[in-house]
Amino acid sequence: MSNTALLERPAASATVRTVRPQAAAAAPVAADLPAVRSPRGFALYVGLDEIKAAEAGVSLPLLVDALRRTLAELAPAAETHATVALAPHGSGGRDLDVVRLALHEPGAIARTKAAAEEETAVDEGGVVVDISRKRVLIDGENSSFTYKEFELLQYLVLREGRTIERSELVSALWQAQDDETPGERTIDVHVRRLRAKLGRYEDIVRTVRGIGYRFDRHADVVIRYGHGTPSPDRF
Repeated sequence: MSNTALLERPAASATVRTVRPQAAAAAPVAADLPAVRSPRGFALYVGLDEIKAAEAGVSLPLLVDALRRTLAELAPAAETHATVALAPHGSGGRDLDVVRLALHEPGAIARTKAAAEEETAVDEGGVVVDISRKRVLIDGENSSFTYKEFELLQYLVLREGRTIERSELVSALWQAQDDETPGERTIDVHVRRLRAKLGRYEDIVRTVRGIGYRFDRHADVVIRYGHGTPSPDRF
């Protein structure tokens, strides 16, 4: 196709703006494509669960219907098919990755296979902080971190190289209305418990005297962010 159509944000009705590509970044024309292949449609994977949809004041069926109606206006001859990806409650992972994998998107399948192979290839020694699965492996064994202990370690890991003040840890990891919101010095107790479970790797969480704590890149630590884009909390 010699033109690229960009769908603008819909208002009362959808608007399509046609952009003439520049020569240096031109989309391949039909003549450039192999004779045995030609575009016949596209797939749009949407990562959105029912809770997030409800918070936005919509539902998944409503979104599907809206997309179909928009497409019918733009291309009346288009045929559509919608499938909702289902996953067990509490299965974790990014919504978009769950959808792509459930609908057998080749790239997602390849990444999942590669991740599984990587997991089996990890050395027995060291610490694995698995952000996507919310778990910590120590010398190949799953460690029994509490939810708050993992959140504390994750907060430091995702801010690698930054010294985090105790006050920031309190405000980030505890809600103001929590009954057990700790004082800044109580954070030291939580860190000691965390280090106790890290065992001989306790020094991966460093104390910065008079300020707080930090995590620096460490040869004994592997961080797994899961498939796709790392957590938006990663700075």
